[in-house]
Amino acid sequence: MSEQTVPLEYANSIAFDLEKSFWDERGKGARFRMTTVGRDYFRERCLGRIQGTEVGSIVEEVGRILSDEGIIGSLSVTEDGHLLRLRVEGCLHRGLDEKVTALGIEPLACVPANIVVLSIEERLNRPVELAEARLVDGGCQLLLVVFDERPHLGGGEP
Repeated sequence: MSEQTVPLEYANSIAFDLEKSFWDERGKGARFRMTTVGRDYFRERCLGRIQGTEVGSIVEEVGRILSDEGIIGSLSVTEDGHLLRLRVEGCLHRGLDEKVTALGIEPLACVPANIVVLSIEERLNRPVELAEARLVDGGCQLLLVVFDERPHLGGGEP
C-alpha cells in the first residue's frame, strides 16, 4: 500500500475553515474546546518518547520531537513561576494562524502548545492552560499557565 500525502496548503486551508466556523459559532470561548487538537498524534507519536519529570525537560523533549517530526523548526521556553513563555519558530501551521489573525482573531488552537500541555498533564498530573497565542516576527509567542498538581481523592495515588 502506498503512502499518500496531502499538500500542507490544502490541510491548513481546511483547518482554517473549521477554526473560522468554530469562531463564528462560539467566539473566544471556542479556544476552550480546541485544547485537545493534536491529542491522537500526541498519544501515537509523542507520549512514549517523553521521559522528563520536570516541566522544563518535558518542554525541551516536546520541542525536539516536534522538530524531528518536521512540525516546527524550534521551541524555546522561559519559566517564570507558574508561567511558561514559549517561542515556536518554523511551524507548519504558521499560514493558518496568519489567515486567522488577518481576520482580527487570536489563534484559537496551537498544536505545539496543545502537545506541551498534554505532555505536562500526562507526565506530571498538573493542569495547564493556554492563556495567549500571538504571532511575532519569525514565530509565535505562547503563554501557558501551569497549575499545581491535581489533588487525589482518598489520599492515594491516582
